[in-house]
Amino acid sequence: MSMVTKGIGLAKKVKHHFQDEIQARRPVYLSPVRRVERVATEERVCAMTFDDGPCRLPANPDSFGKKPLTLVLAETLEKYGALGTFDVVGDTGKNYPDKAGKHGSASWGGVAFDHYPDFGKDSEGGVAHCPELVERLLEAGHEITSHTWAHILFGWKPLVYGRRKHLQGLDAVVKDLKTLHQAMEGQWGYRIGLSRPPHYVDGIQGGFSSYDAYGLMEYQYMGASFDGAGWLPLANYQAEVDACWQPMEQALAKDKEFFRGQIIFQKDGYNMARRSPIAHGLDKQLALLTAQGYRVVTVSQLLKLSPFRDVLPSTPEGTGARFLLERGWCPAYQDNSLRPGQILTRGELAMMAYGWPGVARRVEFIQSGQGSFPDVKAKHPYSGAIALAAEEKALGLIQGRFGPDKPATSAEVAKVFQIKGQHISQLPQGVLTHGQVFAAVEITSS
Repeated sequence: MSMVTKGIGLAKKVKHHFQDEIQARRPVYLSPVRRVERVATEERVCAMTFDDGPCRLPANPDSFGKKPLTLVLAETLEKYGALGTFDVVGDTGKNYPDKAGKHGSASWGGVAFDHYPDFGKDSEGGVAHCPELVERLLEAGHEITSHTWAHILFGWKPLVYGRRKHLQGLDAVVKDLKTLHQAMEGQWGYRIGLSRPPHYVDGIQGGFSSYDAYGLMEYQYMGASFDGAGWLPLANYQAEVDACWQPMEQALAKDKEFFRGQIIFQKDGYNMARRSPIAHGLDKQLALLTAQGYRVVTVSQLLKLSPFRDVLPSTPEGTGARFLLERGWCPAYQDNSLRPGQILTRGELAMMAYGWPGVARRVEFIQSGQGSFPDVKAKHPYSGAIALAAEEKALGLIQGRFGPDKPATSAEVAKVFQIKGQHISQLPQGVLTHGQVFAAVEITSS
């Protein structure tokens, strides 16, 4: 392994550790946009995602008769009765002028921007240039998700990609997302519902984040819980192929249930050494999973089986929360957890009922500098939802203030549900938990 590769790997570890430390201290809020990394399920089922394609270039090294790499991956999946989620880009060909970075480094495909499938070969990848591959994936039942149109960072990322250009604000991010969304809808009648930001950069200029952009698009944030490897260059190709499947074999040897509900990250393209170990590693991965009775489904199919991270859909809380979710409510936190034992606050009640339109209103507040109430600033995660709840007279002021952190009463919960046209059983008096509210939801066929 080269010093460059070690440096990239170390930088990634430092970044993830730093992000984990921040996440541990950061409050978690309800959000209609859930970062989906894995779900709670009793079945041996998981999902595989493939970033940066479609790719018309052959595998490298090639032993598949010059087939496009995307086709090799699709056929390998189908050999095992598996379906993949292909997180595609639109076109990186407009990301010039630029120059290629050092071979084997993080800037291998461009210093200022990414270029897929390789520098100077943008016309061999992306939805705009490979419609035949998109059609092939859709015909076989694979899922298409958005890795953005041009794969430009949403915001500045000093570690590893400090020299990279980024999009200038929320409007630019949404415009890029809409370009790919409209291309898929216009040409194939296919509606994207999941997205992963380039290099997982969430911060957006102007005080926004990817969650705001995805809220405006009504997307879910597609994360991953297991790295299928292949993207990081190693000493040689065989070492890279082994890195794709050996960690999976080791995990299954320790725990046959390890991959239940997991989302596995892969690449539909070349790694930093311009090789594609996934072309051979995927077969070994699927053989391991199949031998243990796993089904590999799309991420959307996985979410239909079980939407949440911490609660099974068969429980009373899970059944009620799922029913609300399917009707446009916002029952889960940003990390896709339900946390049924958490006390329900007035701010959370507003967000639960007005999640999607609440995001749009919050964006308006931030852009205008306004807030909804004296104790609810424009940037508060629930500011837009609180304003909508007040406008519909579902929730009002308490001594001139809203009190977003005050516990919601059973009477307030009942009133919000009534105004939103959703039936709920009689609730106990006093402080309520999320789980009590979900368990009281009346499941109807309408």
